[in-house]
Amino acid sequence: MDEHIKDAIRQAVKEQIVDLEQGLSDLEERSETVDLDQPIGRLSRIDSLTNQGILLSGISKSKARLTALQRTLQDIDDPEFGHCLECGEEINIKRLIALPESKLCISCAQ
Repeated sequence: MDEHIKDAIRQAVKEQIVDLEQGLSDLEERSETVDLDQPIGRLSRIDSLTNQGILLSGISKSKARLTALQRTLQDIDDPEFGHCLECGEEINIKRLIALPESKLCISCAQ
């Protein structure tokens, strides 16, 4: 993989990290604890708790992806970067730009 392609992937990773950090901040803000003493109805409280659970799940997934993207930035100069862990073939560049943390080619990922 030439340096020009690595730079394009590196740039995509950095952009995705910025987007994830902004989204994570928003999710954390919206997932504040539901106060049981709030004067809202029982169903509204259940909706609030359900939404909070969904937001917390989103936070967890975002943090995991953020960690994977940060690791990708460190690994991008590794000679094995961009090669499928199962078959050893090069992972399609479009896939690496869209999902830089991919460790498998499309065929092996299915």
